[in-house]
Amino acid sequence: MSEQFFIRPAVEGDFVAWLSLWNGYNAFYGRSGATALPADITRTTWSRFLDADEPMHALVAENSSGLLGLAHFLFHRSTIQRGPSCYLQDLYTVEASRGRGVARALIEEVYRRAREAGAPRVYWQTHETNATAMMLYDKVAEKSGFVVYRKML
Repeated sequence: MSEQFFIRPAVEGDFVAWLSLWNGYNAFYGRSGATALPADITRTTWSRFLDADEPMHALVAENSSGLLGLAHFLFHRSTIQRGPSCYLQDLYTVEASRGRGVARALIEEVYRRAREAGAPRVYWQTHETNATAMMLYDKVAEKSGFVVYRKML
């Protein structure tokens, strides 16, 4: 029997449950304890999701037990297309819900919202060691072939 859940935008009352997911997501990528994000970054991020003038958005997956996952995405201009690009920045589901369609449903909702906003593409990145997630990503998107470089300033 498949788990019943629905996808919706995050609202102010979700903060505590969202924070638990956010902390889990960050811990997965090594940002916990001494390397945790500063609290003001988390507060700023959350406030951006609730600000209608911001290009950042948060979706949550929810069932009768609470929040199961999150997806954060943003729109930005591009030099190679007229419409905005949609960057899926964060995607996370609680461990107990993995493999049950929650992440796929979050991605599909981001796709829907991107189409609605006139974005001709959605893109994201993941760590090369995230093999479990990449099994899903290979089914719902294509690898771009680009390598990400960065320099922290």
